[in-house]
Amino acid sequence: MIRKGRYQDIPSIMEITKACAIHMISQGIFQWNERYPNPEAFHQDAKRNELYILEVDNRIIGCIVISKVMDEAYRPIQWLTPNADNLYVHRLAVHPNFQGQGYAQQLMNFAERFAIEKSYSSIRLDTFSQNHRNQKFYELRGYKRLGNIYFPKQSEHPFYCYELIF
Repeated sequence: MIRKGRYQDIPSIMEITKACAIHMISQGIFQWNERYPNPEAFHQDAKRNELYILEVDNRIIGCIVISKVMDEAYRPIQWLTPNADNLYVHRLAVHPNFQGQGYAQQLMNFAERFAIEKSYSSIRLDTFSQNHRNQKFYELRGYKRLGNIYFPKQSEHPFYCYELIF
């Protein structure tokens, strides 16, 4: 079940994102670290009603942020659609013990249905240039890679921006 995230869900979400960070680092992917994602980001997401969680057997195993707010870092990208009526996906995570079972697909299906039902023109997101699994995941869903942005607190490597038009 996917539902709105609440403030009291944030400790569980942080356990998931920390486990994901450790898992990625073990594979040589230095995308998330002790500074990101952080509880403050998830508090803002919950405050704006943009945080969603995935529960299986009453246990939180994943999360996704679906936002109407375009981060400043995205401004230089030449998007496929005008900067209006777009959604942005951030902080998609599934606990490593549950990865490879279609849960990330469920979260993205939810985000895409949400966008279509609310008449948004596209979904935009970014993923780490060193995370080839994520790139393939989004490209197989039809997302188009458009340009690079940088988050120096996370990595010296770029993040690739993607967009899916509806």
